[in-house]
Amino acid sequence: MDFFAIVQNVILGIVQGLTEFLPVSSSGHLTIAQHLMGMEEAGLFLDVMLHVGTLIAVIAFYHKLIWRLIKAFGLLIKDIFTGKFKWSKMDGDRNLIVMLVIGLLPLFLLFVPIPGTDMKIKDLADLFAGNEYFIVAGISLLVTSFLLAMGMFFTKRNTGGKHSENGKDGRTKYNVLDAIVVGIGQCFAAVFPGLSRSGTTLALGQSRGINKQAALDYTFILGIPAIIAAAVLEVKDLDTSTLNSEMVIAVLCGVIAAAVVGYFAIVLFKWLLKTDKMYVFVIYTAVVGVAVIGISVYEMVTGNYVSFV
Repeated sequence: MDFFAIVQNVILGIVQGLTEFLPVSSSGHLTIAQHLMGMEEAGLFLDVMLHVGTLIAVIAFYHKLIWRLIKAFGLLIKDIFTGKFKWSKMDGDRNLIVMLVIGLLPLFLLFVPIPGTDMKIKDLADLFAGNEYFIVAGISLLVTSFLLAMGMFFTKRNTGGKHSENGKDGRTKYNVLDAIVVGIGQCFAAVFPGLSRSGTTLALGQSRGINKQAALDYTFILGIPAIIAAAVLEVKDLDTSTLNSEMVIAVLCGVIAAAVVGYFAIVLFKWLLKTDKMYVFVIYTAVVGVAVIGISVYEMVTGNYVSFV
């Protein structure tokens, strides 16, 4: 049994679980972890399975809301086909379903071809995740820090600077423009490692006047189909012929770590947002971003590769 591989996968699972939901960028931190552990890449199978781990976490946490939305979706479809649907009379669950669909539409932009290349926009994510573009993660983390600070500013403006214990600091329902803006933000986060998906979509929701707890719930639920879509797209390129029992066991350890840590990361994030402690992430992403840029510049100047393993 390769215990070193298990340890590596558990570390990556913990990183994935924490950073998929906390607004610090899972792609950026996985890039950093792989870089510092001397790993060229985590491997497609591991990447898919770690996403499955975080998917388990968010479904476990939001299972009641998800079940409610599934039932509401069925009734919504029924009303559409029977001519009873009225946009102006949608309740909260139906509004959330429609806005989730609209928020996912911008993801199709990721499949737009890049002129002069054989790449699509989504392929930039793999390019920027490489060690030669390590500095991109640092710059993107600084952008994440700015966006989180922006979200805090708009929340304070919505409340007149007063603390809102229950997050009742704005609208609870998204409109079409809100969903499109957040969806476009999610596209950028999918391309740039270091640009937090949860942080970006949360901050953009807050900037549109959505209260912080409603914005966070929308962010996490929006992430479910996005995570599934990312996993499905990667599965089609998966070569299972290279897998063996030891590799599968090591990866499963990473999945369990991602699921358990991811669940508690959601709990932590909601508490920090409720108690107005988001400045922790503003500072953290700024410090890590500067550190990554510093390491990148050092490597480019000296030609020495920084690794802790």
